[in-house]
Amino acid sequence: MALALNVFQTVTTVITDIEQEVYTAPVGYTGVFLLAQVTNIASGSEDVTVLHRRNVSGVPVDTELMKQFPISGNDTLNLFTGKLILESGDKLVLSATLNTGNLKFVGSILETLN
Repeated sequence: MALALNVFQTVTTVITDIEQEVYTAPVGYTGVFLLAQVTNIASGSEDVTVLHRRNVSGVPVDTELMKQFPISGNDTLNLFTGKLILESGDKLVLSATLNTGNLKFVGSILETLN
């Protein structure tokens, strides 16, 4: 059976103080983030950390895209001003400074066949 040329995905999660690999580009596909945003549903400011993770020779290598970035209460942060490309096996990793469950993530991804 042939693989689909393009597949659209939507990923949602509540961000906690434990690192979460919210998306991994599947084997044979490149993931293109069309939208990625975090909403703070609390009235006070909370911080988010966003990482790009790639395994190099079996060792995870993290690149911080945002580190403890504050999101004002009742506000939304668009994580990328452009597109983020994840090659097969690359991951988007999120965490919060606090474990309140007040930060919510949504991402829209186009997976395109390599």
